[in-house]
Amino acid sequence: MRRLSNFGFSRLLVLAGILCLALPSFAGSPEPEKVVEVTIYKMRFDPAEITIEKGTTVRWINKEKRQYHNVWFEALGEEEPDYLFPGDVYERRFDEAGDFPYRCGPHEEMRGIVHVRDE
Repeated sequence: MRRLSNFGFSRLLVLAGILCLALPSFAGSPEPEKVVEVTIYKMRFDPAEITIEKGTTVRWINKEKRQYHNVWFEALGEEEPDYLFPGDVYERRFDEAGDFPYRCGPHEEMRGIVHVRDE
């Protein structure tokens, strides 16, 4: 049986390390998740209407200084959700195509819609 010298073993370790670093670049890396942000500020959703592709996540961020809000998809038969206090974030991923209207429960005049399209 042949033994590796220290020099040969070191070269083998270096080669193994290079392969470990290079292999992930050859594998198909997953697409980064698509995220669209909607700001809640001055008693409105901005933008109030968005169009996205299936599989996209929408992130609502309450940027008010003192006011609470929520994001309620009432037409889907959902219960009114908890409030988002200033600085809070709500995320929802849309995997089905369609039009999804929503509103703020405590402030009925605040409305928005998410249009989800096939890719």
